[in-house]
Amino acid sequence: MNTLDAIRTRQSIRKFQSAEVPREKIDHLLKAASCAPSAGNSQPWHFVVMTDKGVLAKAAKINPFADMASGAPLAILVCADMKLERFPGNWMLDCSNAAMNILLAAHDMGLGAVWTGVYPNEETMRAFRQLIGAPEDIAPHSFLILGTPDETPEAHARHLEGRIHADRW
Repeated sequence: MNTLDAIRTRQSIRKFQSAEVPREKIDHLLKAASCAPSAGNSQPWHFVVMTDKGVLAKAAKINPFADMASGAPLAILVCADMKLERFPGNWMLDCSNAAMNILLAAHDMGLGAVWTGVYPNEETMRAFRQLIGAPEDIAPHSFLILGTPDETPEAHARHLEGRIHADRW
């Protein structure tokens, strides 16, 4: 699949088959994430790969938008290590880039995925930090839920009408 096709056809998938995601696919997802651009090439991210059903069920209860995690075979929590941030205020952009690379790579490999936000909700961030046993200088950012799709949502057009400006507003 070429890049533009991946971008145009990616959909959020919220229903997954129970089949495990092979380790080599997980490795490809993480390599794609690590290729994301970051401010000053600081690469402040860490990735917590979750496959344990008990951990996924707890994560589903933490994030009100992630109830599908309890039935998924895989989730990746994208976090920032604040000690690695070189340009303050950019860690959330860096983690967003890494998360998007995971979503696009998953689609390219035939996996389904959905992005659920963690940042900026301090309570949710704290709960994820506690779940994974991370220190205070780790900022959970995105909770990505992945697996073999068990649904095929209809693609819908994205509208740009009235949102593109030439040189000035």
